[in-house]
Amino acid sequence: MGESRQNRVAEVARKTNETDISVKIDIDGTGASKIDTGIGFFDHMLDQLSRHSLIDMEISAKGDLHIDDHHTVEDTGIAIGLAIAKALGERRGIVRYASLDLAMDETLTTAAIDVSGRPFLVWDAEFSSSKIGTFDTELCREFFQALAQNAGITLHVTNLYGANNHHIAETCFKAVARVLRTATEIDPRQADRIPSTKGTLA
Repeated sequence: MGESRQNRVAEVARKTNETDISVKIDIDGTGASKIDTGIGFFDHMLDQLSRHSLIDMEISAKGDLHIDDHHTVEDTGIAIGLAIAKALGERRGIVRYASLDLAMDETLTTAAIDVSGRPFLVWDAEFSSSKIGTFDTELCREFFQALAQNAGITLHVTNLYGANNHHIAETCFKAVARVLRTATEIDPRQADRIPSTKGTLA
């Protein structure tokens, strides 16, 4: 984990009867990641999230995978969300808003974000199969729901079209990563101000 000029770093450890998860992030990183959740496809998606947001992430998750992947995916989303909220603090000086259309071969997905302190997810993405390999496609929504709720962000994700389910999932993660990167960057024109007329984004 590199040092950040804003020192927007955080660590979260979360242990339940179902999962044991530790997360370290640096908002102002380079997209370096070290990820081990025990779920190969999910690790791949989290690597995309880190790489394209430029948020350094170290994630270790041990969960009840003998049952299914649900608890591990959801609880990892919770832990990452909590870490983002902790690292952003008052959210002073951030750009706050961002939106993006992201293309990958035949697939196009759009993401829009407000790092508002108000958690909300709008999810409009459908998969033609319930599985990508052994990964349940419905868990993509569960991850982003947990992330948005615990990071305190409003997040809209819409898959406009696509044929390949891997591409649909990957564009969702990449698009969210890119808007997260833009919205959490420091705006040099208001670096010491909270970007809200209310004076708070807590």
